[in-house]
Amino acid sequence: MELSDANLQTLTEYLKKTLDPDPTIRRPAEKFLESVEGSQNYPLLLLTLLEKSQENVIKVCASVTFKNYIKRNWRIVEDEPNKICESDRIAIKANIVPLMLSSPEQIQKQLSDAISIIGREDFPQKWPDLLTEMVNRFQSGDFHVINGVLRTAHSLFKRYREKGGGVWVVSLLFSWHVIYAFPSQDLPEFFEDNMETWMTNFHSLLTLDNKLLQTDDEEEAGLLELLKSQICDNAALYAQKYDEEFQPYLPRFVTAIWNLLVTTGQEVKYDLLVSNAIQFLASVCERPHYKHLFEDQNTLTSICEKVIVPNMEFRAADEEAFEDNSEEYIRRDLEGSDIDTRRRAACDLVRGLCKFFEGPVTGIFSGYVNSMLQEYAKNPSVNWKHKDAAIYLVTSLASKAQTQKHGITQANELVNLTEFFVNHIQPDLKSATVNEFPVLKADGIKYIMIFRNQVPKEQLLVSIPLLINHLQAESIVVHTYAAHALERLFTMRGTNNATLITAAEMAPFVEVLLTNLFKALTLPGSSENEYIMKAIMRSFSLLQESIIPYIPSVITQLTQKLLAVSKNPSKPHFNHYMFESICLSIRITCKANPEAVGSFEEALFLVFTEILQNDVQEFIPYVFQVMSLLLEMHKNEIPSSYMALFPHLLQPVLWERTGNIPPLVRLLQAYLERGASTIASAAADKIPGLLGVFQKLIASKANDHQGFYLLNSIIEHMPPESVDQYRKQIFILLFQRLQSSKTTKFIKSFLVFINLYCVRYGALALQEIFDSIQPKMFGMVLEKIIIPEIQKVSGQVEKKICAVGITKILTECPPMMDTEYTKLWIPLLQALIGLFELPEDDTIPDEEHFIDIEDTPGYQTAFSQLAFAGKKEHDPVGQMVNNPRIHLAQSLHKLSTACPGRVLSMLSTSLNAEALQYLQGYLQAASVSLL
Repeated sequence: MELSDANLQTLTEYLKKTLDPDPTIRRPAEKFLESVEGSQNYPLLLLTLLEKSQENVIKVCASVTFKNYIKRNWRIVEDEPNKICESDRIAIKANIVPLMLSSPEQIQKQLSDAISIIGREDFPQKWPDLLTEMVNRFQSGDFHVINGVLRTAHSLFKRYREKGGGVWVVSLLFSWHVIYAFPSQDLPEFFEDNMETWMTNFHSLLTLDNKLLQTDDEEEAGLLELLKSQICDNAALYAQKYDEEFQPYLPRFVTAIWNLLVTTGQEVKYDLLVSNAIQFLASVCERPHYKHLFEDQNTLTSICEKVIVPNMEFRAADEEAFEDNSEEYIRRDLEGSDIDTRRRAACDLVRGLCKFFEGPVTGIFSGYVNSMLQEYAKNPSVNWKHKDAAIYLVTSLASKAQTQKHGITQANELVNLTEFFVNHIQPDLKSATVNEFPVLKADGIKYIMIFRNQVPKEQLLVSIPLLINHLQAESIVVHTYAAHALERLFTMRGTNNATLITAAEMAPFVEVLLTNLFKALTLPGSSENEYIMKAIMRSFSLLQESIIPYIPSVITQLTQKLLAVSKNPSKPHFNHYMFESICLSIRITCKANPEAVGSFEEALFLVFTEILQNDVQEFIPYVFQVMSLLLEMHKNEIPSSYMALFPHLLQPVLWERTGNIPPLVRLLQAYLERGASTIASAAADKIPGLLGVFQKLIASKANDHQGFYLLNSIIEHMPPESVDQYRKQIFILLFQRLQSSKTTKFIKSFLVFINLYCVRYGALALQEIFDSIQPKMFGMVLEKIIIPEIQKVSGQVEKKICAVGITKILTECPPMMDTEYTKLWIPLLQALIGLFELPEDDTIPDEEHFIDIEDTPGYQTAFSQLAFAGKKEHDPVGQMVNNPRIHLAQSLHKLSTACPGRVLSMLSTSLNAEALQYLQGYLQAASVSLL
């Protein structure tokens, strides 16, 4: 692509289209940009555009597109083509820093991020002058420039947080460069003129090695509050990490922070400060040698009265968030991201105090709880916030230990949770209207979630119809909490690991449960509510065949929802649970009636076709998984609708996206398992296409195992005559890869493959094909690969395949008994017995660095495995061999019958004693002997 005005204009037009809300305009533009981003000069066109364009929206769009391009393509992945040509890389590094520093702040942030991404790969070895160039920019005296340098430096250096103090040296040197970049007489005026920005940057520097700080409220809080907050946070860090050194100073900090707490108001802008101050007290009070600072009864009473209770209160700001910013409220409350809220800090302080003072603290708060409940009882409509605070206090008091999965796992025995539940939680949930006192209803539902392992099961069963009823609440928080509570209850496990709430116990509620869950998705603000969809998925999983009568309605609603969200996917968790629910519908129904698979295909294929045609990248990996599940439901041959799609699955463009590879391989395996002969006869010209996919995958260290999955299915299921002409070339490709970049993962997969080949075509065929490539290669493979490496194979089925294959080599390959290969017979047998009896060799050489799928760069759709689309583990030797040890004994007996005395002679003279003992055990178990 030339750096021309015409190309700049074209790029501008397509960038504009990517901002269009209409997917029919936006998606083709995105596809076009994706198709040209591999062209030389493409990134330079973007940089030119964001520098010269007169339209700010285009400049911003170009900067974001450039950053994402860098994120996707800058990393050079071993064994894969370089996605950015070297001249473009050089030009980018030469121009990006000055361009970033001269750009407006909105664009500066994007380019700063891009520099950090490049720096992560290239700095310092491939970009040695970056730091020098940035430091030199301090000389400009332009504060905008200096601020950009500091932002970039902070982003660039933060990856060293975990690597000790070296980053401090770099960061502090960087800071001193700022000071020395100006004559001393100019410093006071310079600092005064830029005080706010300087304070912000020094605040960022203070947090550089402190991961605990979360600054959600930074925009509301002033710089002084932020600074005080950080001091409290750092003081807590010193108290925890540098106990001995900090001990002499701690009482003064406790006094100062206490005074700060009792003099700071309830305004939202102080939330972070108060939260960090309380967290400091919480971290101190649970440490044994600071216990004396809190043990006085008056001190405990004062903390409870002046710090904890006021910060438990539900404020106007909380009520506003509950009603108007429900999604954020739920995220903070349910997902534990409210770490910087006053309430969370106050709860933590209660738990901290209870560590050493459980009795006194419980006594103090019991009085407050009773008082609050009495106030509520006097006038519920006015005093409902008193009950809200009481519930929070009880929750804090009772919670000793908890997990996200199980709720409270250890409770305060001084708090009667069941009594409080029956007297104060259930009545609110049983009230006639679900829309009255929504905060208290949310509190009650959350109480069930938190204490689900502490409340008797009969009380939980009473709660289930109440929760189902609250799925219809107008408040997003209430119906979301109800869905989440049901999902958690359905996930609970008893002592035998069985589901605690059973399908039989849920039988009376199935229809109303499913009706209300799907209706909840139609409530304002919840059309893509991930908690509701997760509850749908969990309900299907629990209820199993009980949902079959409702499947026609359910699958219609799910496909309608799928079609709607595919226009603009925005909620990854919701989408994932939706596809899981579809898979469960298929599994449960087709288990009872395999013929029903056709009705699912009829319902889903129109939507799937639209997703594939519109290239909805987020959904394509899911579609392939569901199609695999559906295809595997067919028992005989592949339907024509699938065969029509088959050639398109081999298109190279599909295999370029990392997230597509595992589900595409799975889908091709399903084709081969269900209709290899159909493919061989009706689409013989597609076999080279399949092998082309295998060749591409096998060349990648990240995906070579997927290549072997595909190859194994080809070998196992394809008619032998259809692959005869390709077999030798397959082995040549594998040996070339083995020679160029051998890894443990590749070796393990290679061992499974050659033994599967041996099982499928026979040991003699394996020996002949090896020796046809190079004389005596069979012996080299045995000696250099199979015998020394077989112990590395992992997985029950994989080990079984290898055991059966090696047994065939030992007993069904004549050259092993009467050629130079005979000397390898005993070592091979000994290796096989080792595979049976010795621990797996899981060592990996230090020089091997695997590239995980998750580590590949960019915004490519990550592969998300659908748990309910997973296929059963396939054992290709299952029908042939049950117990591979018995099989070895029987095969040796058969060989010894054909060669009397020969086998016994080799065993007695060469096999080590321990291995011989194991072998005798196999023979005895098989009730055979050697002749």
